[in-house]
Amino acid sequence: MEEKGSISIHTENIFPIIKKFLYSDNEIFLRELVSNAVDAVQKIKRLAALGQYNGELGNPLVEVSVDSEAKTITITDNGLGMTAEEIKKYINQVAFSGASEFVEKFKDAKDANEIIGKFGLGFYSAFMVADLVEIQTLSYQDGAEAARWVCDGSTEFEISAGNRTTRGTQIILHINAESEEFLEKSKLEGILDKYGKFLPVPIKFGTKTEQEADGEDEEGKPKTKSVEVDNIINTTFPKVKNDFDMQRNKIKLFSRQVFITDEVKDIVPEFLMLLHGVIDSPDIPLNVSRSFLQADSNVKKINSYITKKVADKLQELFNKDRKGFEEKWGDIGLFVKYGMVSEDKFNDKAKDFALLNNTKDELFTLNEYHEKVKDFQTDKNGQVVYIYSNDPAKQDSFIQSANKIGYDVLLMNSPIDNHFVQHLEQKLEKTALKRVDSSVASKLIDKDDNVESVLTEDQSKSVKEVFEKAITKPGYTVEIVGLNPEELPVTVTMDEFMRRMKDMAAMGGGMGFYGNMPDSYKVAING
Repeated sequence: MEEKGSISIHTENIFPIIKKFLYSDNEIFLRELVSNAVDAVQKIKRLAALGQYNGELGNPLVEVSVDSEAKTITITDNGLGMTAEEIKKYINQVAFSGASEFVEKFKDAKDANEIIGKFGLGFYSAFMVADLVEIQTLSYQDGAEAARWVCDGSTEFEISAGNRTTRGTQIILHINAESEEFLEKSKLEGILDKYGKFLPVPIKFGTKTEQEADGEDEEGKPKTKSVEVDNIINTTFPKVKNDFDMQRNKIKLFSRQVFITDEVKDIVPEFLMLLHGVIDSPDIPLNVSRSFLQADSNVKKINSYITKKVADKLQELFNKDRKGFEEKWGDIGLFVKYGMVSEDKFNDKAKDFALLNNTKDELFTLNEYHEKVKDFQTDKNGQVVYIYSNDPAKQDSFIQSANKIGYDVLLMNSPIDNHFVQHLEQKLEKTALKRVDSSVASKLIDKDDNVESVLTEDQSKSVKEVFEKAITKPGYTVEIVGLNPEELPVTVTMDEFMRRMKDMAAMGGGMGFYGNMPDSYKVAING
C-alpha cells in the first residue's frame, strides 16, 4: 500500500498561516498533540464501555519521548488508532473534525463532550516546530492494517504501510533548526507540567508521569477547596493572604482539562484575580490565539457565570457551616469585599453572607449588625451610624472612649476597606460610616444632646491661646468643646470626609483634587 497526494485545503500553503496567526506560542504544538492522544484514549475507553470494542484496553497512557541525536519528538498513545482511510479523512482534510461524526454516532452516550477529538488544525500545529511529520498508526478495528503518513510541511503527503503492531498512534516530529530548544528534556517537561497537569489520562515522559491528583497540603503549598460550577466550570481556590497585591498568572484557564492560558484579564471577574485557581470550560477552543479568547462568546459567558456560581457556593458554605465560614473570613474577606465593590451582581448575592468584624472580634452579617446598633447609634435625623477603626493599636484611646459611651466599633483595616466604607454608605439605606478618630466620642453621632462647657468665655479664650501658641504646625484648629467628664482632656481629629477622600486618592481612587489638599486637623479641648 502506497499513495501520494495533496492535502485538501483552500490555500496554497496553510502552514505559514498557522504559524503567524493561529497560535501565539510555538510550545502549543505539544499541547495539541497530547490533547489529540488523550482524546484517542478516551474514545477507545468509550467504545469499550458501549460494547463496540471487546479487545484488551491495557493501561490508558500517552507517552512523550525525545531523541536529541535524531532530533525527534515522539508522542505515542494506545487509543483507537486510525486506518489509512481515516488518515485521509481526518488528517488530509484540514479543519475537518472527525469528532463530530464520532459524537453523532454515539450521541446517546453520556459525557459526549469528553470524547470530542481535536483533529485538523490542532494536528497541523506540529509544523510550527517540525519540517517533517510522520504518523505510525494501527486502528482498533478487526483486520485493520498498520498505516504510515508522512508530510514535509508542504501540501504533499505520502501514505504507505506502517510498522506498528499494537493499537494506537505514534507521531514523530523531526524538529527544525529554529526549534531545537524543544529537544531539551527540561523544556518539554516544563511544557507538559504546564499543559498536562489535569488531563484524565496519565502522560509519561522519561521516568515521570503526569496525572490528575487531589490538592495536597505540602510544605509551602496551601490547602485547596474545590468549587464545582455544574459541568461547565471547575475552579479551585486556595487559602489567600489578606493582601491587595494583584498577582498575575495565578488563575489558569483550561479547556477539557487542557491548559489554555494564564492571562485571564477580561476573561474572569477582576476581583477573582486576587485568588489562585483553575477554570475549566469545555466550550473554549484549543486552537486559537490568546487574543481570540477575549472576543469568544463562550469566554464572555464565563465572567458573569463564574461570578454567580462563586457567590452561590459561598452562600452555600455560609448556610451549611456558619462557624467554618467565619474561620475562613480572614482569608476570603478581601476578595468578597472587592467583588462587592466592583460587581453589582456579586454584591446583590454577597450582601447576605458578607461579614463585618468589630474590635471585639465578633462577626456579623450586614443585617445582623444593623439590628445590633440601630437603637443606640442612630442620629437625630434617623441615620444609623457605623463607627469603625482602621488601626486599633493607634486608635485604642478613641475606641475605648467610644466603648465607654456604649458605641460598637467595627474593624476596617484591609486595603480595600476605604472603598468598602464608601460602598456601604451607597448601598445601605440611611446609614453613614465614621472613623472612630474623626471626632471626639460624644460627637461621632449627633444626637442633639450637647454638653455645655464649664469654662467661662475668658477661660476658654485663655486656654485656646495657650494651645495655639504651642502648636507651630499649620493646618491645626483649636476649639473648646463641652464634653463628658470621662472623655479625654485633649483630642486631635481629622474631618471624616476630607480624610476619606485623601485616603482614596492615595490608593488611586481618582480623587486627585483631594489628594493635593493640605491636611487639616481639629484640636478639641474638653472644657
